[in-house]
Amino acid sequence: MEVSIAIGFLLLGMLFGSFYHVVGYRMSKGESFVFPPSHCPNCNHKLGPLELIPVLSFLLQKGKCKECKAKISWFYPIAELLCGILFMLCYLSFGLSLKLLIALTFISMLIIIIFSDIYYMIIEDKVLIFFGILLIIELYFLKGFQGLLYSLLDGAICFVVMLLIKLLGDKMFKKESMGGGDIKLFGMVGLFLGIKLGLLTILLSVYVGAIYGVATIIYSKIKKKEFNSMIPYGPFISVGALISI
Repeated sequence: MEVSIAIGFLLLGMLFGSFYHVVGYRMSKGESFVFPPSHCPNCNHKLGPLELIPVLSFLLQKGKCKECKAKISWFYPIAELLCGILFMLCYLSFGLSLKLLIALTFISMLIIIIFSDIYYMIIEDKVLIFFGILLIIELYFLKGFQGLLYSLLDGAICFVVMLLIKLLGDKMFKKESMGGGDIKLFGMVGLFLGIKLGLLTILLSVYVGAIYGVATIIYSKIKKKEFNSMIPYGPFISVGALISI
């Protein structure tokens, strides 16, 4: 029974991962999540139901658009699969409980932020506000009023810690070292994870960012391409938080 439910959460996560990708990609462009319907960015071919199945459609179409045969990035199925795995791991960790709902809410926010920050280097305030309200309501039902206040305090402390790191970085590098969205995001991390796991998230985000940076430099040298030093920090915070969860 538990295996069946776990597989169900895997499939559910893959479906939501596909939707979150659309949200992260379109929101910062000011486009609707619904209209226009999903389509090929190369030829504008409207995708049919069989072309919208997470991961499977990509494999069946051999990574190409059914209409114009343009290549589809591996980023899509990988992101969908990872979202499914995260949903499944949350179920295996928390079971069918309010904690599961809260974890899925938090993970959903992180996934959308990863997409939007990768595409546009933007962490939308409306994403943080929407999911922040949901988390506060859910934490109230889980912990009560006093417990919620402690969570809000943890979030405020983490916000201030990241703000101080930004101010120090700005002074050291004599330019903006971190965006305001990253600071607000870390406040949300503190709200959900607390101070200890929040600080662990900072450490993990640095490690993940360093690994990515080194790998990108090596890849750029191999391919003889110019290295892009502008790397969004939001995805690394998000990955650090996901590992902490």
